[in-house]
Amino acid sequence: MLLPQLLPLYRTMQLIRAFEEAAGQAFRDGRIRGPVHQYVGQEAIAVGVCAHLRPTDYISSYHRGHGHAIAKGAGIGRMMRELLGREGGTCGGKGGSMHIADFSVGMLGANGVVADGVTIAVGAAQAVKLLREDRVVVAFFGDGAVNRGPLLEAFNWAMIYRLPVLFVCEDNQYAATVRTSEFTAGEGIIARARSFGIPCESIDGNDVAVVSSVSGKFIERIRKGEGPALIHAVAYRWYGHFAHDAGAYRDPEAHRKALEGDPLERCRRELSSKGSSPSDLDRIRMEMEEKVMLALREAEAAPLPAPETAFTEIQDLDAVWLR
Repeated sequence: MLLPQLLPLYRTMQLIRAFEEAAGQAFRDGRIRGPVHQYVGQEAIAVGVCAHLRPTDYISSYHRGHGHAIAKGAGIGRMMRELLGREGGTCGGKGGSMHIADFSVGMLGANGVVADGVTIAVGAAQAVKLLREDRVVVAFFGDGAVNRGPLLEAFNWAMIYRLPVLFVCEDNQYAATVRTSEFTAGEGIIARARSFGIPCESIDGNDVAVVSSVSGKFIERIRKGEGPALIHAVAYRWYGHFAHDAGAYRDPEAHRKALEGDPLERCRRELSSKGSSPSDLDRIRMEMEEKVMLALREAEAAPLPAPETAFTEIQDLDAVWLR
């Protein structure tokens, strides 16, 4: 990948890393209520995939969704307000970390129900096809969703109707506190996708250039109307399942070795080999960190939502049944 193509990806990866580190610290400091699931170590996947999406394309996410939202173009100021439950957040301060959504950039939302974000993506892809729109939908999900029924239903529906959806399995090797390989029968997600006839490929999720290349190939194919595809991107979750999980169930030596695959450092080495100076790359990192700190300060200064907003933007079940 050429330097002008790689450098913007590095900037976004640094922005995601800075946001996630700040969010985790804010949670531990008691400034964020509710769980925070950090995306540290998986940045190359969201960035490599979203680099090929248009503003009008859609993505869906799961509980570890901050990186996807940032890569798709969501503003970190509004996102930080959402995490802190403040007015002006992406969901008015009412959704929090696990429900980040920003329809203005095609981010259909994070989801705490394992695999349900995938069914949302397939529903969006069905609408796209019915309306004959020129959009692609990407469904990000973790390896913990591999054995969930809704995922297989989504695969089946997407393939039957040749829907414009790219499934992206972010395999960080752990589902909550258990190694996914310990409770996954058979050959995993690739075998499951192939059983439905879905074209798929397993890749190194720590290499943003590889993620970008394979994503670009599949997204181009999907735009041509050739139906769904799947990417199995293997990475590593640096921290515990959520910010207050110390990850003591992981082998310390294996954990240390896994951290050596840091996607940001890998990208940095590639940029250095193409002529970027260490000082320029350090400047990008510091710029992204300062940007996030500003967003955090502004979020902390923002007011809490007015109490009456708790009753807005909700579904009135009684009204639905009465109709």
